[in-house]
Amino acid sequence: MNYTVILSTDARNTYNRLAVENRSKYNKVRKTLGLMETNIRSSSLKTHEYAYFSGPNGEKVYTAYVENKTPAAYRVFWYYGPEHGVITVIAITPHA
Repeated sequence: MNYTVILSTDARNTYNRLAVENRSKYNKVRKTLGLMETNIRSSSLKTHEYAYFSGPNGEKVYTAYVENKTPAAYRVFWYYGPEHGVITVIAITPHA
């Protein structure tokens, strides 16, 4: 199933900032978002539930890897919705 990926304001701000400040990270995030649209179950995303917070209406939040085995590797935090076939990205951030 293909999904439409939408970005929250915070995620959009980070994405746009990376486009200017760190083109390499931006390209990796863009590739990850594209893969999320076409194959959310791709093993390279290493998608798993993130139990420490939930979406605005109690949705399960998941994390997908942008990078792996990299200091401060970036992650994409997202949930399914608000409609069927939509993924909402709530954060794009380096892993602490």
